[in-house]
Amino acid sequence: MHRRRFIATSAGLVAVGSAPARAQRRDRRVLRFVPQANLTALDPVWTTAAVTSVHGYTVFDTLYGTDDAGRIRPQMAEGHTVSNDGLTWTIRLRDGLLWHDGEKVLARDCVASLERWSKRDVFGQSLAAAAAEWGVADDRTLRIRLRSPFPLLLSAIGKTASNMPLMMPERLARTDPFRQVPEMVGSGPYRFLPEEFVAGSRVGYAKFDGYVPRQEPAENTAGGKVAHFERIEWHVMPDSATAAAALQAGEVDWWDQVNPDLTPLLRRNRNLRVGVNDPTGYIGTLRFNHLHPPFDKAGVRRAILYAANQDDYMRAITGNDPEIFTECHSMWPCGTAYGRETKPDALRGSPPDLARAKQMLHEGGYRGEKVVIINASDLPSMAPFGLVTADLLRRLDMNIELVETDWGSVVQRRTSKEPVERGGWSIFHTWWPSPSILNPATSPIVRGQGDRGWFGWYSNPRVEELASQWLLAPDEAEQARLAEEIQQESFREVPVVPLGRYFIRTAYRAGLTGFLKTAASYPWNVRWA
Repeated sequence: MHRRRFIATSAGLVAVGSAPARAQRRDRRVLRFVPQANLTALDPVWTTAAVTSVHGYTVFDTLYGTDDAGRIRPQMAEGHTVSNDGLTWTIRLRDGLLWHDGEKVLARDCVASLERWSKRDVFGQSLAAAAAEWGVADDRTLRIRLRSPFPLLLSAIGKTASNMPLMMPERLARTDPFRQVPEMVGSGPYRFLPEEFVAGSRVGYAKFDGYVPRQEPAENTAGGKVAHFERIEWHVMPDSATAAAALQAGEVDWWDQVNPDLTPLLRRNRNLRVGVNDPTGYIGTLRFNHLHPPFDKAGVRRAILYAANQDDYMRAITGNDPEIFTECHSMWPCGTAYGRETKPDALRGSPPDLARAKQMLHEGGYRGEKVVIINASDLPSMAPFGLVTADLLRRLDMNIELVETDWGSVVQRRTSKEPVERGGWSIFHTWWPSPSILNPATSPIVRGQGDRGWFGWYSNPRVEELASQWLLAPDEAEQARLAEEIQQESFREVPVVPLGRYFIRTAYRAGLTGFLKTAASYPWNVRWA
């Protein structure tokens, strides 16, 4: 039996084109949403997990946001001034901002939030290095004093994705940034309902009546974040067939990421819409643990970079649909300012020569060490990566163990710096929305910050020096030159293996409208037509 037909039949999916009684909405004040993965980490500063980012932006807000054109716009901020020498930034808060517990948002809350965020985020760490004081002038005014000019300050605190600069009350923002905050109290359009949070099953949010949206139209993370629903319910459904059946039956309204196998089936249902909201795409990556053998050796990492065939990965992740993927042999997202394919010829192969790859492994120092691949089997937009890598490494005669688990467990285990024999890991895979890795200021995957950096703990002082120069470069031409130098250094040292660019479809009930053109499925602005 054809796999797609088997999935549909075994899950009891609703017949195509049917409109059963239970498909009618019972309460249009409630949005029922199936997230991409289980929500196991709630603190959006503590983790880069995309599902936590969506949760974070639902509950918290930012001083500045990013619009569809990539411009930084005031959000919680009313505006700002900069001293003539560029060393003092004064940011004024909008009047009437409230936390979900009814307390006023104060400048000291936001200063503490920025300071905590700056210890975890790659862009924030660059800003923190230039900061002399995170201070306040009065209850509505932040005053940031710098040791040296930092022209991209607003770009840092208004960035999207990765560890986001979300504001929280001072009592929470004083939490060690390497521990999760104990409460979810924000000032965003929806309140988190802790009594309805059941990990692996359900998350609940309620409209925050004290939230006053900006008057500008909503774009990305900027503008008027209007909450059109009284409640939002997340229904965690790791099984794609179950999620598809629930969407067809009207039991849920919006499925964040659709399994490619089920796309044709959903498209034939007149009650549903299937499309791509994100115009920039996702970049698949294979991340090494740089602390332990064998991937503490650049030669071993280069062998994997050479052997990895992007076409294999992209066809596996998209269900062999060439409409939604392109190969991208670049450390920067293809289609963006720096996304040029300049991978050295010595590391190219189409298809790769596995005999040569084995020789490169031996010359690079691989001596049969065990390689543990932790793989999120519950996430269709990511799970095939681990299977392709496991197959590749077996064909390279490497000693591997594939650990199939859920994404939440991957998020937890990837924080371990232990060797594999004590519960550590060697490789995990993930994807990045293109805007989150556009340049040296924002991209954790190429930065060489060691223990202070992203999981895998890649250390490269040369890249850090180049990134510092990029932040202060006098013009775009010099920034482009530095970005390319970082790319070439990354091809030599291989912090990650880029696996290609692809698009992930979303599906929702006909009649829902107002979706933002972003990689993340933010709930504001979404409403029934």
